[in-house]
Amino acid sequence: MTNLRIEDYALIGDCGTAALVGRNGSIDWLCLPRFDSPACFAALLGKPEHGRWLIAPSGDHAKIVRHYIDNSLVLATRFETPKGMVEVVDFFRPRHGTVNLVRLVRGLRGRVKMQVEVILRFDYGYLVPWVERLAEGGISAIAGPERVVLRTPVQLVGEDLKTVGEFEISGGETVPFVLSYSASHLPPPRPVDAERALEIALAFWRQWGRQCASAGPWSDTVKSSLAVLKGLTYAPTGGIVAAPTTSLPERLGGPRNWDYRYCWLRDATFTLLALMHAGYNGEARSWRDWLFRTIAGSPEQIQIMYAIGGERRLTEWEVPWLPGFEGSRPVRIGNAASTQTQLDIFGEILDVFYHAYLSGLAPTERARPLVRAVLNHLATIWREPDEGIWEVRGGPQHFTHSKVMAWVAFDRAIKISERLEDGEDATFWREIRDEIHADVCAKAYDPELGSFVQAYGSKSLDAALLLLPLVGFLPPDDPRIIGTVKAIEQRLVFDGLVFRYDTGETADGLPPGEGAFLACSFWLADNYVLQGRIREARELFERLLLLRNDVGLLAEEYDPRAKRQLGNFPQAFSHVALVNTAFNLTRSEGPADQRSSDGTRNPQARAEPVL
Repeated sequence: MTNLRIEDYALIGDCGTAALVGRNGSIDWLCLPRFDSPACFAALLGKPEHGRWLIAPSGDHAKIVRHYIDNSLVLATRFETPKGMVEVVDFFRPRHGTVNLVRLVRGLRGRVKMQVEVILRFDYGYLVPWVERLAEGGISAIAGPERVVLRTPVQLVGEDLKTVGEFEISGGETVPFVLSYSASHLPPPRPVDAERALEIALAFWRQWGRQCASAGPWSDTVKSSLAVLKGLTYAPTGGIVAAPTTSLPERLGGPRNWDYRYCWLRDATFTLLALMHAGYNGEARSWRDWLFRTIAGSPEQIQIMYAIGGERRLTEWEVPWLPGFEGSRPVRIGNAASTQTQLDIFGEILDVFYHAYLSGLAPTERARPLVRAVLNHLATIWREPDEGIWEVRGGPQHFTHSKVMAWVAFDRAIKISERLEDGEDATFWREIRDEIHADVCAKAYDPELGSFVQAYGSKSLDAALLLLPLVGFLPPDDPRIIGTVKAIEQRLVFDGLVFRYDTGETADGLPPGEGAFLACSFWLADNYVLQGRIREARELFERLLLLRNDVGLLAEEYDPRAKRQLGNFPQAFSHVALVNTAFNLTRSEGPADQRSSDGTRNPQARAEPVL
């Protein structure tokens, strides 16, 4: 096995695909040429023989420190050994057709003996390629339709179905490695100047980072998280994947292992607001346009998630030859949840329409008829049960959050029609909106608990209830909201972090089954901001920042017992939530105020922003 924790990895990417680089200098995950393509390095979910690319000092006695250069996704890892210090700089050259992953080995002082091990295994660690040496130095590896070319001046040799090499590097020297991908029926990719590629990559990230708006004392933190979101963006379409990985477990050794290399509609509004508040209207527009194109067609066929190009068929299957991260099986490719019914996505679609419109992103010509078609469909199905925000596979229920987001859909449509002075359907929409609101208040609020509950007739709590004031369903100072936040604090908060829902307790008082869901913990901080509990919001926010790894990355969850990150990594939703909370804390009107919309917030509850 890799013997690395999830948080021991760092992300590099080119807005088309991404790789995970371990602290030990091994690239253990890389899908080519897209995020959702089959991996050619899959040791992350198995063993080195399932594919990896190691560059590190020989021996096991190096002190390791790493960082991103200038809030970019250019990673520098320093290895200090008794004989000297060396730095490996890992990055992708900004893509212009060909994928080029570059590794520059730089001697900083002394003389260090280095080792190289390249194990290419196409199709998620399954296919052993045919490898040939290149005349100019390096190798070409072909399996079926795919070719990977690795160019380097280092002498590489074949050994036991892997490619290895050794070299020594002194202070002031640089040794380049460039891995390029192409279809096997085409000529090999042209060579790339590695030093020039670094200049281009750093210029790209510096230019992009200069656009970022201030977030007060957390500006660098926000820039770092926004770089992650940029790195998870598929530039040709504007789609943003939830994570670049599949099957990193929600519980070590357990079966809750899902493929997150797709785009969820649920993330839409949070992502849009994060990008717009940070000053990235171009990226926000691209994300919105991806959404509009992707859902085009019959409203009855709208899915909760899509592939990065808008593809709909995400057939789920299991990979029998991969043992999984720390034995967490099965390893899954595709996602069967794509066929679930989840009512909340309709609210997300209309919320994106609304906030994009408010922010000056002019609607497309088909926006209005598409809105009308979506709402006509939702009017016929909102009373039905669904699988809910957490995509449970235990059967449909009348989830409170789902009903509330159906309310959001009609509420935002009404607000848009009022601004456009188009009242053709507003009366009908208003009747349904009010009916849903009354239905939720009557069936989802439990007077005995003094709280809203997860689903109609349930006694369970759900962290998704924290979204009720954030989307403006009720004001944050409404006694029912105050009671709900209090109940969540009492029953879903452990070690200062929020778990998704009631699952019972073990002997140590923590819920079994999974870690704390990081986005939910940021939502609690957002609720504190709306209620004027600024000190508590800031303390929780700072607590969450401490959970990031050494290069500022967050997975989906955190295990308070083992003090480890869990789930797919890095997780876009966690970083989006971080960005929004930072702006909520530093602006008089942050994303939470903006989304709760038009006076539902108590204007006296909000304290001055933290600057």
